[in-house]
Amino acid sequence: MELSADLLKKSQKKLGCNDLHLILLSGGSGKRLWPLSNDARSKQFLKVLENSNGKLQSMVQRVWGQLGNVGLADSAVIATSKSQVDMIQSQLNSEASLIVEPCRRDTFPAIALAAVYLLSVKEAALNEVVAVLPVDPYVQDRFFESVKELEAVVNDSVADIALIGVQPTYASSKYGYIVPVGEVSDNQYRKVSCFTEKPTEDKAKELITEGALWNCGVFAFRLGYIINILEQKGFPTNYDELLKHYDKLPKISFDYEVVEKTEEIVVLPYNGYWKDLGTWNTLTEEMDTDQIGKGVISNDCENVHLINELDIPVTVLGVSNTVVAVSPDGILIADKDASPRIKELIGDFDNRPMYEERRWGWYRVLDHTKFEDGNEVLTKRIRIKAGRNLSYQFHNQRSEVWTVVKGEGVFALNGQLRVVRPGDVLQIGVGDHHALKAVSDLEFIEVQSGTVLIEEDIVRVYMTWDEVEEHCYALSM
Repeated sequence: MELSADLLKKSQKKLGCNDLHLILLSGGSGKRLWPLSNDARSKQFLKVLENSNGKLQSMVQRVWGQLGNVGLADSAVIATSKSQVDMIQSQLNSEASLIVEPCRRDTFPAIALAAVYLLSVKEAALNEVVAVLPVDPYVQDRFFESVKELEAVVNDSVADIALIGVQPTYASSKYGYIVPVGEVSDNQYRKVSCFTEKPTEDKAKELITEGALWNCGVFAFRLGYIINILEQKGFPTNYDELLKHYDKLPKISFDYEVVEKTEEIVVLPYNGYWKDLGTWNTLTEEMDTDQIGKGVISNDCENVHLINELDIPVTVLGVSNTVVAVSPDGILIADKDASPRIKELIGDFDNRPMYEERRWGWYRVLDHTKFEDGNEVLTKRIRIKAGRNLSYQFHNQRSEVWTVVKGEGVFALNGQLRVVRPGDVLQIGVGDHHALKAVSDLEFIEVQSGTVLIEEDIVRVYMTWDEVEEHCYALSM
């Protein structure tokens, strides 16, 4: 592997420092778990799993907690898109370091950007090991102990890439397979012979008899391996520079761009529980309760799950092997075995997301009406968590009316501050600078009116409340 003089100097400067870095991939938009998942809320953010205290948590919250249990959280960064930043910060209490893609590409660009961040911002050495995994595997804590072992596997072997392969429990056509050389045994890595992507069940049975493992999307490499690939392709290895040229990176998966072109690959077998909760039938198998939200499931129902996010009751009567999912985006009633086909049926849906989590709380769309003259009216119910605030912002295309229904807060309008409580009605005109901080958990109804009701019509001036207060006090002097 040939490296530039600057990179070689950096490698020599920190030679011998072997720390495992972790890149969690959080991307994509969810359609297989519609109507709870959408373009803004992917499957990893659905709060349908219970934690040890019996409270509902999402997949990303579960994994982040597990990383903390095995001492890996401080070593982890999450590579994600702009649309998921607020949701990750909200669910993880802004504890995670984020690598935000300027635009959506694929897994190779995302991993490349994170690797360059580790090199030029975190000043990691080229000989340090980087492990990559999805942000939402459903596993036990000991799976992450195997992730930690990848560092030793990379350093002990001559391989450029080391993967984790899961011992299959049945012949599945949903997963990719890794075929190793020689007999597989626990905790002993093997050279990879070949890969097979989502075979038929009959072919999967043949592969399993040959010792094939499920490909769970977890792999590791020395940082210098990816940096060298970027140099050969003529891309910058400085983080700020790569951000500017990010849209020039090939829109391709890491598997196609790197793994398939790598000759020296080994796999570490893992013999334990692993599951991809990507469809309603697999997700409901791991839910601790058969009902979330308002509703009734009659006693003659068998293997039925009801997930209801609306504040209206839903009754399920006399059916079996069914999932009923209700959200502001729509209603799904499906046989569990047929539920993976949902993505095929909703592909043409082009509705805006009706529910989103943000760093300050959440909002739910109550109504969206378009008139013949081109005007629109959008009504939302918005909740701000105590101590959080909306940014100081203005709009060029719309006016807003806010009616406070719960809690207490401080409202800023064009440099003036006032306390607001339930029943207060706040008028915001086009171009008005405004913000709101919740003293206690605060909810209000927002009615937007205008010709263009999109997020891009938000012009943010200040993000923190300290900045808002300082600005308002300066204007009052």
